[in-house]
Amino acid sequence: MKRSEPAARSPLGLRIMTLGVLLFMHLPMGIILLYAFTTDESTFVFPPPGLTTDWFRVAVGRADVWRALGLSMRVAGVSTLVAILLGTLAAAAVYRSKFFGREAISFGLLLPIALPGIVSGIALRSAIGILNVPFGFWTIVIGHATFCMVVVYNNVLARFRRTGSSQIEASMDLGANPFQTFRHIVLPAIATALLAGGILAFALSFDEIIVTTFTAGQEQTLPIWMFSQLTKPRARPVTNVVAVFVVALTTIPILLANRLTERTIE
Repeated sequence: MKRSEPAARSPLGLRIMTLGVLLFMHLPMGIILLYAFTTDESTFVFPPPGLTTDWFRVAVGRADVWRALGLSMRVAGVSTLVAILLGTLAAAAVYRSKFFGREAISFGLLLPIALPGIVSGIALRSAIGILNVPFGFWTIVIGHATFCMVVVYNNVLARFRRTGSSQIEASMDLGANPFQTFRHIVLPAIATALLAGGILAFALSFDEIIVTTFTAGQEQTLPIWMFSQLTKPRARPVTNVVAVFVVALTTIPILLANRLTERTIE
């Protein structure tokens, strides 16, 4: 067997620029982590005057933090389920059917994630207000599902295009009904795409704030709670602790989704 040649090393300048970009992106998170341990509750002084873990205990004991966290988890869970259902059906329809306006529908499905969040938020608030729907849990879910669906749609549609239709046609030729074909052929083929899309949708929903601001009414998800705490200087260390938790909670799903996508490509 012929030994593969080692990959050429990247130029030094490119590596330095890459490191600079990574530092630019992640250094603010490092600062938040540092000041989650500061003993000074009202000002940011560098270096911190002292370090303590007391703020983690304070954050755990705050009932308002747990209420906001619970609401965010419920909204993200329901939004992800809705996104998986609608995104999968939309991907199947666009891939399997040829009809007039298919490309326009596909563009319309992708539009919510391409538009600025404030535009989507204003549009959703206007539509919900016209329909006289009370703002609350379900309006937040509707708002989040509009852009979470895009992630699932993209993943499932890409998998459909790589899988091909020969297996589906063979299954139906052998007498399987549509449900059996979906259960034994289609679902195993798109399972990892569904999982990756669902994980990303959950992460997007959990830390969304712009659309949520326009659709939440009096409800407070965790990102909205954090935003409201910025006007309270003495609560900054607690806010930093919650921010660290949010970063950790959203990073894990993204890493899992990335891992699933890499395995599929390999």
